[in-house]
Amino acid sequence: MNEFEDLLNSVNEVTPGDVVTAEVLTVDAGQANVAIAGTGVEGVLTLRELTNDRNADINELVKVGETLELLVLRQVVGKDTDTVTYLVSKKRLEARKAWDKLVGREGEVVNVKVTRAVKGGLSVEFEGLRGFIPASMIDSRFTRNTERFVGQEFDAKIKEVDPAENRFILSRRDVVEETAAAARAEVFSKLAVGEVVTGKVARITSFGAFIDLGGVDGLVHLTELSHERNVSPKSVVTVGEEVEVKVLAIDEEEGRVSLSLKATQPGPWDGVEQKLAQGDVIEGKVKRLTDFGAFVEVLPGIDGLVHISQISHKRVENPKDALTVGQEVTVKVLEVNAADERVSLSIKALEERPAPAEGEEKSEKRAPRPRRPKREEKRDFELPETQTGFSMADLFGDIEL
Repeated sequence: MNEFEDLLNSVNEVTPGDVVTAEVLTVDAGQANVAIAGTGVEGVLTLRELTNDRNADINELVKVGETLELLVLRQVVGKDTDTVTYLVSKKRLEARKAWDKLVGREGEVVNVKVTRAVKGGLSVEFEGLRGFIPASMIDSRFTRNTERFVGQEFDAKIKEVDPAENRFILSRRDVVEETAAAARAEVFSKLAVGEVVTGKVARITSFGAFIDLGGVDGLVHLTELSHERNVSPKSVVTVGEEVEVKVLAIDEEEGRVSLSLKATQPGPWDGVEQKLAQGDVIEGKVKRLTDFGAFVEVLPGIDGLVHISQISHKRVENPKDALTVGQEVTVKVLEVNAADERVSLSIKALEERPAPAEGEEKSEKRAPRPRRPKREEKRDFELPETQTGFSMADLFGDIEL
């Protein structure tokens, strides 16, 4: 009797909210039965109170004979018997400990795992505690497809902790932006105007391509993509392609870097003397027309000028009357000036001069201008001596008065 009384006195009462130690007795049908130490009563630990993973196998999480620290949730009385058991939770005890650890840690960066995508953001888990990342705090750019983050682990900054309201807000964007800022500062410290660097094509726009230099996106403007004119960016580079570019300008304050792809490639005028020479007859395409002539592409990136006077033997008032953009023509090289990047061409030099029309002189030379009459020189004439000394009577002597 004395031993029985001692045993009863050693048994502690169990109340909801207690943290107890329990030994796993059995594991069956998605739950574990445990014996709460020092109480003489048993508890039930369900899979839901063990983990947030609904697809987990409870046999892999707990083993018979294992000792666990658990939180008592409530008392459960059997329907057919007066047996009293207690619903216990491992997950909620870990959450309580996590809350205690979180208080006062706003601004700290922790590693979280995304459990699911929910309306307005992501549900994440940190040391058994459920947190929330709003959609606006997922990335530096707005994210439409939040499902792609499910199952990922990443760093996030704690923004708000309120155990009483069960409120735990985090931001991944803060970490992304801080990491990017540090990377930008490092990249800018290494960049120099005139330097050739390697980067990866991040995105393509109608006005050029953005190159990722390892934390900083530099812009290769459309005019710096190729030596050829009027090219489409997509015809020159592709997203993900690794390219070498030359640094043209750096504005660290604005976070801008101007780059050139064509500056790292041989220009069309390099060695042009070996490709073109005076007197060569080549095929070309009319690229553009002006009032004074036509520009014909004779080599990639090289346009030569056919002056209006070299289009035809006939008089041409406007190059548009004789040629069209895109027209294939045969031209003769009149001059190559690599220093000034100029090529002079002629179409009429390859055409036979038309025969003169009937009645016209064969020569097209203009009629000589009439010469102006020479000015008469002032001279002093002297009469012969035989005509000197005459009188009026000598001149009019025969006339009767």
